[in-house]
Amino acid sequence: MPPTLDAALLRRWAAAAVAGLERHRGELDGINVFPVADADTGTNMLLTMRAGADALPETEDPAEAAAALAKGALRGARGNSGTILSQLLRGLAEAVGAGEDLTGALRRGAELATAAVAAPREGTMLTVLAAAAEACAELGGDPAAVADAAHAALARTTGQLAELSRAGVVDAGGLGVAVVLDALVEACAGRAPERSRVVVRSRTALTAARESGSEQYDSEVMYLLDRTTDDAVSTLRARLTSLGDSVVVVGDGAGTWNVHVHCTDVGAAIEAGIEAGRPHRITVMRFDDRPPEPARPAFRRPRAVLMIASGAGVAELARGAGADVLETRPGNPVTGRELADAVEATGAAHVALMTCDAGLLDLAARVAGAARDEGREVVVVPATSVPQGLAALAVHDLSRNAADDVVAMAEAAAGTRTGGLVVAEAEALTWVGRCAPGEVLGMSEGEVVLIAPDLTVGALWLAHRMLTPGGELVTALLGADAPEELGTGLAEDLRRTHPEVDLVVYRGGQADFPLVLGVE
Repeated sequence: MPPTLDAALLRRWAAAAVAGLERHRGELDGINVFPVADADTGTNMLLTMRAGADALPETEDPAEAAAALAKGALRGARGNSGTILSQLLRGLAEAVGAGEDLTGALRRGAELATAAVAAPREGTMLTVLAAAAEACAELGGDPAAVADAAHAALARTTGQLAELSRAGVVDAGGLGVAVVLDALVEACAGRAPERSRVVVRSRTALTAARESGSEQYDSEVMYLLDRTTDDAVSTLRARLTSLGDSVVVVGDGAGTWNVHVHCTDVGAAIEAGIEAGRPHRITVMRFDDRPPEPARPAFRRPRAVLMIASGAGVAELARGAGADVLETRPGNPVTGRELADAVEATGAAHVALMTCDAGLLDLAARVAGAARDEGREVVVVPATSVPQGLAALAVHDLSRNAADDVVAMAEAAAGTRTGGLVVAEAEALTWVGRCAPGEVLGMSEGEVVLIAPDLTVGALWLAHRMLTPGGELVTALLGADAPEELGTGLAEDLRRTHPEVDLVVYRGGQADFPLVLGVE
């Protein structure tokens, strides 16, 4: 049966697609023949998918999530294949926004992708995408059957396109589409289908198969375009077709267009964009002058988890659970340089990064993006508190593949409610009334939910409130100056009032909260 395209599934699909394209990047680049044998299809599709995944917001609204995924992919699209991939994601966004299922998403994605290409050819990623959409409609939207149909269509591309036949390979972009659909199977079923590896021919053979039309042109031109109209875009598409080939002009439905062309007269291609609207983020790459992909750094181990910890006790707990730790100091916020150095110091090829602080998520995303550009895969796990980070570490399992492990950690973090106590320093008006200096404020999910006369009463009230929706395990982290009696008193009360709940008390050592509670 077709999957429910909710926000959680979209996030899992995007993460699995990034991981899948990363694993297959070498194969995709290695068999890249059409339209130019320039060994970058895998890289371009990976960077495009990653741009979309990085743009995903923390929302439960599937339409909002799908729209952000598509917009991020369009703005970060690289090359011919990446630009077409962005249209698959735009089709997904339009279908989800209209309440349609996977069949509608793939059908709309195939339509948009085909319409974007000035001269579509049989045997390309468009062919594979169309076959997947058709199979989805015929087979009831089963992701595994759809992915199988995509791979079957992929196998036929060798005989459909002369350039592929001469090189003896399948279409690289088509393989990328199949990898993305395998990622959907993984997101739905928890395990990606097992597929045979693609045989990569020598670069000499592939270069000999270079598409005849593109031999006339020596450069790839790409830019984003806004402040334009549909008529101006149609004129631009026709003008670019007269200048070169591999013309792809695609929009996000909200006024931004991504323009791609292979040509020799670079100036004319850019001038055409100026006449149509406002081009920006202009990229020009000569095919013969493409810099080689930077060598990946040498890694000491395949994977690591890096957690930012705000107290000595928390840091010790995280290390005991197998994490690398960046320990912060009170009054000294983490800098991008410190975080980047900590990521590098893990020596790992794949790093799951947990900030345990919502205010550091943007910084972490920037550091992760820079690390990826240098060849290291860094994924930010959305753990925004220490209890969420510890819950994620509790399910961390190196025997799982990296994408599955990140998903499991993210789900464990999302399933943990967080609260804490702070002592009011001045009179203030809160959501639950006016507090006086010295009174204790109970915080839950960033909001003041109670005012207590002291820490002991505040701990009991806060724990009871957080357990109202249910819970099995309570983790209490005592601050640097909190008395031990705070933990023992809480344990005695919960044994009496919530005997079904387990409580663990640690000396977290944090300076900002005398007590932090996590409920799983």
